[in-house]
Amino acid sequence: MNAAAPPTNSLLSRITIDPEVCHGKPVIRGLRYPVESMLEYLSSGDTFEEVLAEFPDLERDDLRACIEFANQSLKLRSWQLVAA
Repeated sequence: MNAAAPPTNSLLSRITIDPEVCHGKPVIRGLRYPVESMLEYLSSGDTFEEVLAEFPDLERDDLRACIEFANQSLKLRSWQLVAA
């Protein structure tokens, strides 16, 4: 049986922003793993399991937090796509 997913605000608490860590970029739990980098791994096709095997000090909810952070960030901005 799977445990219930943590609430969104609980996930977002895993993302930290500190000007002294990675030049103020959002990172996972202050561990110097930028959210941007984790999203790049996932968007290139790596699975959660592959990323977690590569970075054993991360947890599944850390990756879920990255996705939720990106989701919330997009809600804050208005994007305009230009057709090529």
